[in-house]
Amino acid sequence: MIAYIKGSLEVKANEFVIIEANGIGYKVFVPFSTMQNLGKEGINVKLFTYLYIREDVMNLFGFLTQDELGMFELLISVSGVGPKAALSIISSLSPSAFALAVITDDAKKLTKAQGVGAKTAQRIILELKDKIKNEQLSYSSGRNIDQERTEENGSVASEAISALMVLGYSQAEAAKAVADVCDDNMDVEAVVKNALKKMLKK
Repeated sequence: MIAYIKGSLEVKANEFVIIEANGIGYKVFVPFSTMQNLGKEGINVKLFTYLYIREDVMNLFGFLTQDELGMFELLISVSGVGPKAALSIISSLSPSAFALAVITDDAKKLTKAQGVGAKTAQRIILELKDKIKNEQLSYSSGRNIDQERTEENGSVASEAISALMVLGYSQAEAAKAVADVCDDNMDVEAVVKNALKKMLKK
């Protein structure tokens, strides 16, 4: 409904900011990582937003990047994970680090976020890995040069593709981006970061 808000940063509080756009002040809840990078009050900012609506709640959440927004949407799709827990995870992990934690079953990394216990971390990994599997099953079995190049680079490329799929990219998009940036001397996180940068430039 509201894709993003662009306007003057009027207020920075503990958990939210107020952005004035066209004479209207929008109260937007943001992760700590976003709050740190927004800058001082009075400057113009742009936040990608998600309108969260329940029976007795209607809150607006904001993020500096579309990857963080995608991560938020994935997290709140997991049973038992609400916006507060999602913001906590985003505050402690970058999208690439989060994706790697999911595909490598690193529940301990997720539990570093405040309010996220071991059971919740395991549920996040289980449900989001299933989403990746479903994506792979629905994907065409046709092959192309980009896929062959990523296979030649082995498990690093394969894990990087899975990490990008956790963030909502299709297998085709992920394979192409990884093929363009993957190098024998790079680890998985470096490949994911470079692939994200390449896709965001488009």
